[in-house]
Amino acid sequence: MGAPENHLTGHIPTFDIRLSPTPRGARLARLLAEQHLRSWGLPVEQVTQIVAELAANAVTHGRVPGRDFQLLIYVVGHTLRIEVTDTRDDRFPRLRPPSEDGEAGRGLLLVEALADKWGVAVGRRPRKTVWAEVTLPHRDPADRAPVTRAAISQGTPG
Repeated sequence: MGAPENHLTGHIPTFDIRLSPTPRGARLARLLAEQHLRSWGLPVEQVTQIVAELAANAVTHGRVPGRDFQLLIYVVGHTLRIEVTDTRDDRFPRLRPPSEDGEAGRGLLLVEALADKWGVAVGRRPRKTVWAEVTLPHRDPADRAPVTRAAISQGTPG
């Protein structure tokens, strides 16, 4: 597959789904994101880890019974954006040292390490969106080699 197209060429790869705010919903977010990234010919490991962390936070800290969370992934140019929206605008994510027992507190540290940028946007009440962006390496459309995590880290084609 060639590089993702952008608004200049008419097609923006997009995946959008609402999922239950449960561990099963978070797991499905990761699995479905992985499937779509593969079908788009994009890097999988780094982005699915970000999706897993953001979805886990949505179901752990942003959960309101009966209200789904939303996962949106899209590519514009060489930027892949991940957005996870939940219905707890009264609870914002914060970077903090992990707990001493090692059971919690590493999710946003991983997002910080894996994403080029991340942040939080308040939506229509009571929603908030935690987002992360990953810059994709520039690829020649004729280059069909898979993009590797090492290539992303180095900013070179796979």
